[in-house]
Amino acid sequence: MSRRVVIALGGNAILRPHQEATYLNQLENVRKSSEIIAEIVQQGYEVIVTHGNGPQVGLILRQNEEAKGVVSPFPLDVCNAKSQGMIGYMLDQCLKNELTRRGLRQQVVSVLTQTQVLSDDVAFQRPTKPIGTFYTEQEARIIMQEKGWEMQEDAGRGWRRVVASPQPQSIMEAKTIMELVASGVIVIASGGGGIPVVQAADGTIAGVEAVVDKDRSGLKLAQEADADIFMMVTDVNHVFIHYGTPEQEALRQVSVQEARQHMEDGQFSSGSMGPKMEAAIQFAEWGKRAIICSLDEAAAAIEGQSGTHIS
Repeated sequence: MSRRVVIALGGNAILRPHQEATYLNQLENVRKSSEIIAEIVQQGYEVIVTHGNGPQVGLILRQNEEAKGVVSPFPLDVCNAKSQGMIGYMLDQCLKNELTRRGLRQQVVSVLTQTQVLSDDVAFQRPTKPIGTFYTEQEARIIMQEKGWEMQEDAGRGWRRVVASPQPQSIMEAKTIMELVASGVIVIASGGGGIPVVQAADGTIAGVEAVVDKDRSGLKLAQEADADIFMMVTDVNHVFIHYGTPEQEALRQVSVQEARQHMEDGQFSSGSMGPKMEAAIQFAEWGKRAIICSLDEAAAAIEGQSGTHIS
């Protein structure tokens, strides 16, 4: 029976759109997410959790900008590491508390994770990855003039800063993660897509200014950790075609061929559902199961009772 699952939490699992980005708001969202994860653990699955960091790393960058006259700003890869540690801490603590409440004895560990990318990836010339808070178009244009940020409209939800998002090549800590999972530990890894690094010919690594898409990185993690199921948790319970039109249709059981056709037809936004469907298709091509669903329905979706399934 398929039992190892990588759960990729969407941004709403940590901070909901237009919600004030206080620590307590984020902690409460993580606590609710941990209830769902614990339910999946209780169903008997081996669980690896990964998560986004778009709002959080964006806020850290904004703090850098606002305080640069007093404190030297950190590079983007270090901001990624800071957000990974913060969110990993919240998830680790909340999940441990929820497992204890349910009488479960599994250990939880958050692994600081680096993701290898290529220095010549074309993404460094074409920033596309939305990070940070949402702004109105007027606010965004002022910020672009004042700060020199690149900003774009994000799937009808507002304007956000965009940064480079290179393709993940490997998860540097994959072997350690597999060993932990094999010993019964619930692992939190590749937060925010992992800290992007490039590897030199002599094997040494160094961080780079980018944010790796969490779904693409989650796919790489699921492949390298030999997961049976790759579940991407977002704010809708199904993937839709003809979204926002009278012909809107929810996808439930979809073949790889059907999913690829919808991709070619331009049904999914590159800044929203596109990367999820791309990752789901690639994972399903391995003969395994990919699921896209809402957080509230995740426990039902993993049992085949909800969500969009690509196989």
